Amino acid sequence: MSRAEQPSRRTVLTAAVAAAVVSGASPAVAANAEAPADTDRGPARAVDNHAWTTEADWRCGTARGTRAVGGPRPGLVIGDALGSVDYTDPHTGKTAAWEYATWTSPVHRLSVPATETIASWNAHTPAGTWIQVELHGTYSDGTDTPWYVMGRWAAGDQDIKRTSVDGQKDGKSSIWTDTFAIDDATTGLRLASYRLRLTLYRKPGTKLTPTVWRLGAMGSDIPDRFTVPASTPGLARELIVPRYSQEIHVGQYPEYDNGGEAWCSPTSSQMIIEYWGGRLTPEQLAWVDPTYADPQVDNAARFTYDYQYEGCGNWPFNVAYAATYQDLQGVVTRLGSLGDLETLIAAGIPAITSQSFLSSELTGAGYGTSGHLMTVIGFTADGDVIANDPNSPSDPAVRRVYNRREWENIWLRTKRYNASGNLSSGTGGVCYLYFPARPTARQRKALAAVGVR
Repeated sequence: MSRAEQPSRRTVLTAAVAAAVVSGASPAVAANAEAPADTDRGPARAVDNHAWTTEADWRCGTARGTRAVGGPRPGLVIGDALGSVDYTDPHTGKTAAWEYATWTSPVHRLSVPATETIASWNAHTPAGTWIQVELHGTYSDGTDTPWYVMGRWAAGDQDIKRTSVDGQKDGKSSIWTDTFAIDDATTGLRLASYRLRLTLYRKPGTKLTPTVWRLGAMGSDIPDRFTVPASTPGLARELIVPRYSQEIHVGQYPEYDNGGEAWCSPTSSQMIIEYWGGRLTPEQLAWVDPTYADPQVDNAARFTYDYQYEGCGNWPFNVAYAATYQDLQGVVTRLGSLGDLETLIAAGIPAITSQSFLSSELTGAGYGTSGHLMTVIGFTADGDVIANDPNSPSDPAVRRVYNRREWENIWLRTKRYNASGNLSSGTGGVCYLYFPARPTARQRKALAAVGVR
């Protein structure tokens, strides 16, 4: 499973959130204590998800050495590089020169002034290229953030080691691996607007270039809540999605976060990628020990691995990995209800959801976790959630049916008590969506209904 009740960068973020919610240390409570219900706060969407994807989008903003390209999948590439810079990879110690060019988006004013913001991107980075994504914002008090690095990314791992950047903060906000977070949301301070900056890199003297097809961010202000109101079932449908267990990979390639035990995110990603027809060639999988089952899961772990976080659970890195498959795109977002998931499932779009819970809070799971990803593939006639849960002993055992009321609460809440009885956080509806680069009209309508374009 995903670090069952073990410290992770999500629990570090939890500590920051908890500090903002209470004054001083939280009182210890019994592990099975009932959390107070915030019955006056429902799961209304409080999310702004914006992206630049079209040729017209890429022609806006400020281009320095980059140019927009059209075609069926418009994007941004290096035109005339501005020069070269040295980059010392903190994970290898290797210093190399790279030609570069930049693109800075127009200012996007958030319709929901945000306490948290997560960038995501879809790109092709052939060998000898990589990209950096940065965020610069304006707070609701009129002051500005620094330029924060949201990720240094390449599809491969031979040129640079893809990485988040720790230690970024300005006394008002901090970057927690992949998440911009206001340090103390109780002050009323919010992120009011932001710009994103892309830097595209290539080996000097070549005509190589990354191509970025999608760049955006999800800003949100989810109210503190231990519980959410129960929703009414509205759909009975199950999508046929491949089933992969992370547990059969325990001990494999421990250099990628101790092997399969912590591979819930890449395993979930691979299930949805293959649902959409994504496949790897024998040549691409040749590096995997041939005695290992489901080698594509090992591949997903390797190529989502964040060398700073030392794990495979970086949300944007998983989305970017999915988009390396032909004709797929992806985005990190938050949804507001199980009704949103039903809208997507009705259009044939499964979702990867993030949740934390005690073993007693999700009947039939048989485990507790401080952060776990699973795929939602449908709903029963009674409205219960059908999930492919990678924390299962075998591939056939991956399909689970979870109680609707229990599942929606552990996914949508923002506050909970952990196994030690301390105040902790929930993800407030975080998920990632993978869908075709050219979605059908029905798929576009469903995505628009949940705030994604």
